Amino acid sequence: MLDAVEQRGEHYTIVRRGKAVAHLEPVDRGRGDQVKGVLARHNPDPTWGDDLRNTRALLSVEERS
Repeated sequence: MLDAVEQRGEHYTIVRRGKAVAHLEPVDRGRGDQVKGVLARHNPDPTWGDDLRNTRALLSVEERS
């Protein structure tokens, strides 16, 4: 099965008791260099930092004992 995934790019869904629990597929899908390429083709959002700060300001830390 691993040879089929590695050499032929086959994909498998692993099922237990009729329920899909995992997928087996080639590792080369979604590599970091592909993500970097997508990011490089788009301009950064200059307001992202402000959005992040505003979102963090809405959060509260809950003390637990």
